[in-house]
Amino acid sequence: ETFPVFSQVEPGYLRTSQPETAPYLPEKFDDILHDIEKDIIPGMTNWLSPNFYAYFPATVSSAAFLGEMLCTGFNSVGFNWLASPAATELEMVVMDWLAHMLKLPKSFMFSGTGGGVLQGTTSESILCTLIAARDRAFEEIGVENIGKLVVYGSDQTHSFFVKTCKLAGIFPCNIKIIPTTVEANFSMSPGALRKQIEADVADGLVPLFVCATVGTTSTTAVDSVSQIADVANEFKMWIHVDAAYAGSACICPEFRQYLDGVERVDSMSFSPHKWLLCYLDCCCLWVQRPDLLVKALSTNPEYLKNKRSELGSVMDYKDWQ
Repeated sequence: ETFPVFSQVEPGYLRTSQPETAPYLPEKFDDILHDIEKDIIPGMTNWLSPNFYAYFPATVSSAAFLGEMLCTGFNSVGFNWLASPAATELEMVVMDWLAHMLKLPKSFMFSGTGGGVLQGTTSESILCTLIAARDRAFEEIGVENIGKLVVYGSDQTHSFFVKTCKLAGIFPCNIKIIPTTVEANFSMSPGALRKQIEADVADGLVPLFVCATVGTTSTTAVDSVSQIADVANEFKMWIHVDAAYAGSACICPEFRQYLDGVERVDSMSFSPHKWLLCYLDCCCLWVQRPDLLVKALSTNPEYLKNKRSELGSVMDYKDWQ
């Protein structure tokens, strides 16, 4: 509370106070702390200030701090089960716990037919699911027809969406943005979505993926998951629900309605680092068909091969990211 929210420095301020090369000899910790107080803290924008109202909350907690400390201390690398059984299995358990809290159907849980994974950000979650959807479509239309694949979001969908689609190889002209209105509280219109899809089909294009948002960054708008599913399922599209911002609120019974229809989508993600008092970066992704994700992202170099993975008796998260 005693620090200003906005940094009090000018661009390039730090380079003028630092040596040209890294120190050759170690320095006393007290000297390092002095440098942090003198050079670093004045250049910080204080996201944890109670007076910080920009973007989204950067919330933390004592429990999250202790968890980060333990993770850093263990320095576990859990790319597959063998590399860190505890890390893999704890992640699976926690993802099912969170799914229960959100009242997701069993088809999104390891205790059912689906499962979840911790990603860094929603951008990663969108990219992974979009690649899975793309590769599934390739089986029908062929890789050579990637230029026909079309994806859909609204003008309130996070700005990462367009960038992520480009990373997945979607042609920029095939990234369709559905306009929203203040009268509809900036939610995506299922009717406008249908109209755009039908026009694209008439042009010989292939509808691939639609991103519905529960709590947009700009306006906290909520798209109707159920109504969007009505449209997208008709065209056999992959539906992803980006609940990064407001998804945490759906743990509360009075807000769970905003996820109505989620049982009809292919994947969903939300970010505990926004409203669940966790440190950045932390995004939870659930999918109903883990096999599609694994098929699209799996790699198996010689140095990672092991009997348990080959027998399929364990789950390797390297194939989910």
